[in-house]
Amino acid sequence: MQDVFENIKTRRSIRQYRSDPVPQELLDQIIEAGTYAASSRGEQNTIIIQVTQKALRDEIMRKNCQIGGWQEGFDPFYGAPAILIVLGKKDRPNRVYDGSLVLGNLMLAAHALGLGSCWIHRAKEEFETVWGKALLVSLGISEEYEGIGHLALGYAAGEYPQAPARKENRVYQIKD
Repeated sequence: MQDVFENIKTRRSIRQYRSDPVPQELLDQIIEAGTYAASSRGEQNTIIIQVTQKALRDEIMRKNCQIGGWQEGFDPFYGAPAILIVLGKKDRPNRVYDGSLVLGNLMLAAHALGLGSCWIHRAKEEFETVWGKALLVSLGISEEYEGIGHLALGYAAGEYPQAPARKENRVYQIKD
């Protein structure tokens, strides 16, 4: 049990990655952890898309940059060689919460396996576009999904960041 608490306390967002590919065996373990996230009514209405193909990864990077309003050449995925994209079934009212739990599991599993990760936004906007909808169709996904978030994933380049001290006055208790 101590390992779980240690992983929670030491996991940080990584914003610089080595170009080394992530072995599929590790990606499979991380993705499996994501599929075990709690979900509203146990419905498991989220999906995960793994992207390690460089051409598609770079295309997603450019789309994300356009949506974010960044200069050409900026990489909002910080050079990560792998991206996991979490989407929630559009007709489910708890899709954002369910997808957030999936992303949390993915981040903790990546950290436990020695990989860095960073949650990157703008998946919602990406998958509202004709391009995003066409990508889903190309994967055989015909139902309507909303992008919840991307997970940049890879080996950290440089020092692993330390957790800052926790702020005070964030916990309140009501006791008998």
